[in-house]
Amino acid sequence: MGAEEPDLYRDTWVRYLGYANEVGESFRPLVPVSVVWASYGVATAYVTADAIDKGRKAATGLASVAIPGFTINRLCAASLALLGTLTRWPLPLRRWTTTALGLAAIPFIITPIDRTVDFLMDSSLRKLYRAPGEPPAPH
Repeated sequence: MGAEEPDLYRDTWVRYLGYANEVGESFRPLVPVSVVWASYGVATAYVTADAIDKGRKAATGLASVAIPGFTINRLCAASLALLGTLTRWPLPLRRWTTTALGLAAIPFIITPIDRTVDFLMDSSLRKLYRAPGEPPAPH
């Protein structure tokens, strides 16, 4: 048996394109909203390409865009609010700190979100698309 070929959309640098929206969300306090929406465009393009590549496994978009984007959005909103409550820092400093926290959080959310969504998908929707006797996709 030969070595399994790496998944372009999960095992290479291309995977990080799926997190463009988290970068956009992190910069939301500092940039026009159109920049944030453009970052979602990059992430959505990644998900679309991944979905086309995997066909029946298109539900990975949940782990690639929706959940991480929401997570970073809420983290940044909460940190901006907390910094406003707990500090007397000027708004620009609070915004930059919020952006830094959002960016710093990205590497820490990838694996837990991927594993959680894989588990949930394997336990539900993927059962519907798997051929009888076919094992779950490797993680």
